[in-house]
Amino acid sequence: RAAGARQAFASMRRAFRSVPKKIVRPPYAESGIVEPPENVIVLHRRPEEVQALRKAARLARRVLDLACSLAKPGVTTNEIDAQVHEAICAEGAYPAPLNYRGFPRSVCSSVNNEVCHGIPSDRPLVSGDIAKFDASVYTPEGFFGDNCGTVIVGEGDADAVRLDATCKRALDEAIRAIGPGVCLSKIGEIIEDVVTAEGFESVTAYCGHGIGRGFHMLPFVQHVKNDTKLPLREGMTFTIEPMITEGKQETYVSKEDNWTVCTIDGSRAAQYEHMILITKDGVEVLTDSEEFPEFS
Repeated sequence: RAAGARQAFASMRRAFRSVPKKIVRPPYAESGIVEPPENVIVLHRRPEEVQALRKAARLARRVLDLACSLAKPGVTTNEIDAQVHEAICAEGAYPAPLNYRGFPRSVCSSVNNEVCHGIPSDRPLVSGDIAKFDASVYTPEGFFGDNCGTVIVGEGDADAVRLDATCKRALDEAIRAIGPGVCLSKIGEIIEDVVTAEGFESVTAYCGHGIGRGFHMLPFVQHVKNDTKLPLREGMTFTIEPMITEGKQETYVSKEDNWTVCTIDGSRAAQYEHMILITKDGVEVLTDSEEFPEFS
């Protein structure tokens, strides 16, 4: 079975979805090779940079909303990936996950005990599934946009609803607490407090990250209590993306595709992600929507 899955994954890589030649590509688009991030925190303060970040983030949000709206019983995540891919290309942008370190699809889709980095498949979604979609783009201006959301497909059980709501609330409360001068570690402190109070756990192996002209940059943002001593400054741009689990937070990476991250104990997970800009007076959620009017 594992050999068959690896063969299917290899075939998937050979059949990348096509991207029109006119679309500007990130440096890794052809080779799949990603250079390590520079050891510097980039501050985005120039109006043209901030506007380019907003454009990338808002496109990422629109295609995330599209992915979530398509998550219905009977629909496959591969079908969702195809529609998201076409929507991104139609906007003149590049689907950022595609060939990032060899990732074979244009969106990450992780279902139930899959925490993150899941590869869209031909398995039809069923009622009660907890589906996570991580949608990201690279724009002609050379900026990345990145966000993630969770959908309970059809009718979810009470525990699934509580898991989903807790993850979203943890992210919201962390956002409300930050601004210039606040320590970066405040984010992890608040998220862990919210999550553990509900009997859930926050995944420690994966974190948020700086973003801009690079997909994954400094600073890295932990979602548990930590000793990072970094005051937030105007112009910092990063993601906050808590992943929380019903059971134990320990994870492993599937040997079948070397991408999909799953809980060891098989418990379900939820994830939300926003792209944040620290402003002179507070914070702007770049991947905002009507759902978050207080952050607009």
